Amino acid sequence: MAISGSVWRLLLTGLVFHLVYIGTVFDCYFTSPVVHGMQQHALEKGEAKRLVLIVGDGLRADLLLAKNGFPMIPSAPEVVAPHLRSIIETRGAFGISHTHVPTESRPGHVALIGGMYEDVSAVTKGWKTNPVDFDSVFNQSSATFSFGSPDILPMFARGATPGKVEMWCYDEHEEDFTKDATALDVWVLEQLRTLLHNATSDAALDARLRGEKTVFFLHLLGLDTTGHSYRPHSKEYMVNIQVVDEIVKQTEALFSEFYRDDETAFVFTADHGMSKIGNHGDGDPDNTRTPLIAWGKGIRGPLPDSSPSSHDAYSTPFGLSHLLRRDVEQADVAALMSALIGVNWPINSVGVLPDIDPAKPGYLQAKDGEKTQAEAALVNAKVILEHYRVKHVEKKTHSLLYRPYSYFLHAENTEELPGESQIALIDEMIQNRNYYQARLQAKEFIAHTLEGLRYLQTYDRTMIRGIVIAAYLGWIAFVAVSILLPPDEHLSGSKPSLHIAAASVLVGFWGLFARQHSPSTFYVYIVFPCYFWDQVLVRASKPVLQYVRQGQSGSIIKLLLRGLLVVGALQSMVAGYTHRTIWSAWFVVIGVLWPLVAWPTQARNENWRLLLAWTSSCLGTAVFPFLSVHQEENLIGITSGAVAMYAIGVFGIRRFKFANAQEGGLFKTVVFVLLNNLGWSVILVNIIVHDLRDKKGVSPILRFIGWGLFLSTAVLPFILRVGRDSPHARLLSFFLGFGACFVWLAIAVEGLFYVMYSLTLCLWVEVESVLHARAQQGSEQRNKPAGKDASTYRPKADDLRIAVFFLFFVQVAFFGTGNSFYLEPVYRLVPVFNPFLMAALLIFKIVSPYIILAITFSILNARLDLPPFSLFLVALTLTDVMTITFFLNVTDTGSWLEIGQTISFFCISSLLLVWSAGICAVGEVLMAGQPRGHAVKQSKKD
Repeated sequence: MAISGSVWRLLLTGLVFHLVYIGTVFDCYFTSPVVHGMQQHALEKGEAKRLVLIVGDGLRADLLLAKNGFPMIPSAPEVVAPHLRSIIETRGAFGISHTHVPTESRPGHVALIGGMYEDVSAVTKGWKTNPVDFDSVFNQSSATFSFGSPDILPMFARGATPGKVEMWCYDEHEEDFTKDATALDVWVLEQLRTLLHNATSDAALDARLRGEKTVFFLHLLGLDTTGHSYRPHSKEYMVNIQVVDEIVKQTEALFSEFYRDDETAFVFTADHGMSKIGNHGDGDPDNTRTPLIAWGKGIRGPLPDSSPSSHDAYSTPFGLSHLLRRDVEQADVAALMSALIGVNWPINSVGVLPDIDPAKPGYLQAKDGEKTQAEAALVNAKVILEHYRVKHVEKKTHSLLYRPYSYFLHAENTEELPGESQIALIDEMIQNRNYYQARLQAKEFIAHTLEGLRYLQTYDRTMIRGIVIAAYLGWIAFVAVSILLPPDEHLSGSKPSLHIAAASVLVGFWGLFARQHSPSTFYVYIVFPCYFWDQVLVRASKPVLQYVRQGQSGSIIKLLLRGLLVVGALQSMVAGYTHRTIWSAWFVVIGVLWPLVAWPTQARNENWRLLLAWTSSCLGTAVFPFLSVHQEENLIGITSGAVAMYAIGVFGIRRFKFANAQEGGLFKTVVFVLLNNLGWSVILVNIIVHDLRDKKGVSPILRFIGWGLFLSTAVLPFILRVGRDSPHARLLSFFLGFGACFVWLAIAVEGLFYVMYSLTLCLWVEVESVLHARAQQGSEQRNKPAGKDASTYRPKADDLRIAVFFLFFVQVAFFGTGNSFYLEPVYRLVPVFNPFLMAALLIFKIVSPYIILAITFSILNARLDLPPFSLFLVALTLTDVMTITFFLNVTDTGSWLEIGQTISFFCISSLLLVWSAGICAVGEVLMAGQPRGHAVKQSKKD
């Protein structure tokens, strides 16, 4: 059937709208941390001549510090990092550095070294290149010598003064997840050793190394690589911690031997932690808690624990409860390093020096004692205030009816600069040697200034929220009137005054945005609600009034009640994002309760075999959401999934018959090849997994063959479009083609889920066909031809239910198993770090069930003799009920797990709609030419 231009326009508008509006969550809740035109500040004199920053990439605090942290490993030592522990116990300060989401390497290092939390746009560049220019401690140093990964070091050299940051990086291909990653860390130590050795015969180099305000940066990537490959609780991760501990020990010895003084400060920390399954990037608490250990020149020694205790249940296993634990936010580390060597705070730093709070011991042991701490507090207050002042001037200059943050309102009345009197007061206290009160005042002032900065950064939040809600509600109404009202009624209520009103609102907002110098995205955001509501009012005003005048209010009430039921169902799906067992409950409802309550008794009796198969399939699929998301690599589970796919393929060869012998022969050939590839894939995966477990790596030959099998299996169904007259035969070829990825990229039972999910979808088509046929019996509509395209389609109550079911299957395809994002299976094909290729493979694995959903949904459309995209248009009307809920739930406060989840859920909800639309389009293309309702019935009679 043809798809009209109006339907294409509707679909395209929806896709563009949802893609654009994903950006609203960042404009509303997260703004760029970079502010230009600020004055920089520094302490007059640093405590140390040089600083050594050592970052154990991907190091969890608990596994470094806990006693008996690896009980699952025989003969594991009680203390896995004895040297670092001895520093904590005898000559250093320690605590937990709490990271922000996203817990990735790049934003973590930017926070540590730049003192700011990364602009989220960096994710589009793989957290590699600089989306915005930023300052850093390295750039403020006299010279920085950095060693480590080519993924981290270049970004600090790129934005720095030329020649200030020198770097030594290994090649990218050395980041091999199948090799011993400790070699990367040992390489860093050897490069440092070589540098110091070369200085003994190079006077110029020796002079640079001995200069003040010098920084050495050792980036140790091994733990991150090892954690991804073997997970944090593995023997390999434990050994890597021991290697890092030894590197720290030898680094100290190298500096002691080369400099022969006590002017070096050391800071050891991590950019992020790692979850139990070897992943990071979200708000999992194990990803956000990293160790911070500081010692050397200018750093205090260990202190007895405070009262109340600084420890909690998390740090009790450390066995360090007798010592003070001083926690910091990750950006605070940059402020600490700046104070230690006396350089300017990075210009965009929002870090707070731990020593500002006079009620808690910090990390510094300054030569001038509390005086230096008070002066550092003053510097920190000036740094934070610069942020507020620049933002304040920007908002005051461009905003209408601007109201400054309440703490600084008095400055508006006295015409002084915001914070000027408070800064003067702190300075006066220092001059009067009232250091305690100066620090206390600075602490309070910084807290208020950071709140004020947040106030200004979120100044437009209420307006954006209003625009977003208006846009999503407008889209729902726009799609509803597009598919509910006949085309002639679309034009009957057209009024020029409504168009003029919408245009006036649009121009008014554009004028406001221009006055406020708002981001260009704001101009785009406001277009959508203006357009949607203009179209809704034009198309629906007259038909709705006529409907009410005709006395059909009872029908309206029924429609509202049905709408409330649908909204309730959609809200339960919202809850399913955080409570996966809800998806299992859904399967019980549609597999058991729905047939008992809603099916006609005669339909149940006549189709009891179909009912039994449907119920069994739903209950079988319901098992998977109950499974833990934390899975170990399981070859039995992987092989079982492949065997189930193989059995279905063999059944298909024997079951499907073709009138055309040539078509039947081609089908059997394609399926035979796919089954052959599937079988070899199972064999190769078993071999590769055993080789990886034995640390033999992946043979290049096996990897080459694996890629050949993987790609050919996935591509073959697209090239040879078999079963043109048999939709299920064509579906089988795609099922087997995409099944290979659940062998190569599965960690456990994803293949079995793929089988059960696909079977449930196929049975859903049969169930809906039976119910549709029974509903058509005796109906006046049964002999009426279906509309030529979706523009003439008008949905019925059953279509609304089918659309809700479709949305349910869309969600289950993503959330049915919680183990789609494991990196371990990816190493079978991509052993060397390549974020985009790895992500592409994981996305391909996620897409695979959607291809099956798209094909079965297309078959369902054909079985019901409905136009293409007609049922999807109904779903399109419903899904943004969920999206609005997720948008309103987004938060940038609370735990990092809550922040990360709320952002992710909104983006997933928006993208799944876009994704589903594309997949449905693919399904219509793949199933083009299939027999439709009346033809299917006739073929069954024949």
